Amino acid sequence: MKKSLWLILACVLALSLAVSGCSNSSSSTGKEKDSDGSSAGKGEDSDYVLIYGRGGDSDSLDPAMTTEGESYNVTDSIYETLVQFGKDNTEVEAGLAEKWDISPDATKFTFHLREGVKFHDGTDFNAEAVVKNFQRWSQSKDEAKFAYYPSMFGGFEGDESHVIKEVKAVDEKTVEFTLNRPQAPFLKNLAMSPFAIASPTAFEKGEDSLAKNPVGTGPFKFVSWKPNDIIDLERNEDYWQEGLPKLAGVKFKVIKDNSARLNALIKGELDIIDGLNPSDMGKVEADKNLALYERPSLNTGYLGFNVEKEPFNKKEVRQAISHLVNKEEIIKNFFEGTAQPATNPIPPSVSGYNDAIQDREYDVEKAKELLKKAGLEKGFKMDLWAMPIARPYMPNGQKVAEALQASFKEANIDVNIVTFEWGTYLDKLRAGEASVFMVGWNGDNGDADNFLYTLLDKDTIGSNNYSRYANEEVHKLLIEAQSIADENKRNELYKKAQEIIFDDAPWVPLVHSTPMLAGSSKVQDFVPHPTGSQSFIDVSVSK
Repeated sequence: MKKSLWLILACVLALSLAVSGCSNSSSSTGKEKDSDGSSAGKGEDSDYVLIYGRGGDSDSLDPAMTTEGESYNVTDSIYETLVQFGKDNTEVEAGLAEKWDISPDATKFTFHLREGVKFHDGTDFNAEAVVKNFQRWSQSKDEAKFAYYPSMFGGFEGDESHVIKEVKAVDEKTVEFTLNRPQAPFLKNLAMSPFAIASPTAFEKGEDSLAKNPVGTGPFKFVSWKPNDIIDLERNEDYWQEGLPKLAGVKFKVIKDNSARLNALIKGELDIIDGLNPSDMGKVEADKNLALYERPSLNTGYLGFNVEKEPFNKKEVRQAISHLVNKEEIIKNFFEGTAQPATNPIPPSVSGYNDAIQDREYDVEKAKELLKKAGLEKGFKMDLWAMPIARPYMPNGQKVAEALQASFKEANIDVNIVTFEWGTYLDKLRAGEASVFMVGWNGDNGDADNFLYTLLDKDTIGSNNYSRYANEEVHKLLIEAQSIADENKRNELYKKAQEIIFDDAPWVPLVHSTPMLAGSSKVQDFVPHPTGSQSFIDVSVSK
């Protein structure tokens, strides 16, 4: 790999920083406070506590110890990352680090931290705090606890594939990352919700202390959590960005049924809801007191196979089931046109998508032919794990599972549908307990690496690779793609990897959805983010 490519990348990122660093500095971000000390602008209610309705509870408020969006919707208001994404995109901007430098070979990143930032417990945010956070993750060796870290950084400290060689505090406000090898999406990985910086004083009280008592630097502070009901956050009065946040607090309310959640919004009991039934969009649009929101599509809902379990260790069986999935009917019946059929693990909006791959058609006879080839012409029995809650890529997992159950019966596959509470469901998938399962992924950073390497590389078995899929050729392609700067060359590698993955069929990609949300028309500046996580830092409610 030529150093000149990385030098170009470093220059481009430096130029980007020159723009974003200025617009995100603590001296220029946010509105001036009113004379009474409030942070409201004209017509805003600074005492308002916004209530966000959702379909499931968080499983942890320690962002490093979870992989699911219900948790990140909360933690993104409590914690912050060294660098962050734009308000409506995945472009990297300044965060807790106001600027950074990159070495010509892209193996050294030096971050210059903001002055005057404190954690919610009153302790100082500094370079040593950053080091301690990364040591906590990298030295844990626990994929079940810190699933995201090895998925994004190639393992833990001491592993041959580990990307990060050292994280060092140069001085109180300067932290230096040295990499074992270049990683093209490194900055985007750092901007992801799991790598938010927590108070070392808090997590040193016990490994699980942040899960129920989160302590970050963010615009809102944790107050309380009533499981399966409500999480309460209040304004951080000492937040480093002048004039923010605008709300007095945010409450996250669990109402599992999509229709019941919409009714609560209509009654004024909630301010914003996610998981809107596509069939209810017209009702929202017809109500002048409501607003309809569209989250940009950056997701894939899929049917996964545990390739280590019989008979799904046979490629022909996986391909056969792929021919039994009628994606068009699923979209027609359960998405109301708010999704498109998925062929590949990554959505078409992501650079590197292979649009030359032709999907397998719904074809019962072809499925029977493949099953006969696998020695299963008489069919078999199987469990299908169905998601218990609505997610952006799957508004009604149970109903989709029932449709698949009926379709599979056409080829003499007898399906038993099972499910678990959401946190347990994910834990069991990670442990490899399911044979066939429904789940999905909302992209964390807009890079193909975040889908293909994170979900389907041999390095991530035990973390986010629920299919336990391992292909050495795919692995080599993905590692090479991480290690070069030229986007066109990276894309070619990703396209080759998708061809191999499509043939091996560890998944049946189902849909790429466009998630719909609804809210009160009084809510201002709410912008659904493509990653599915949501900060409420500059959201306000009109009086």
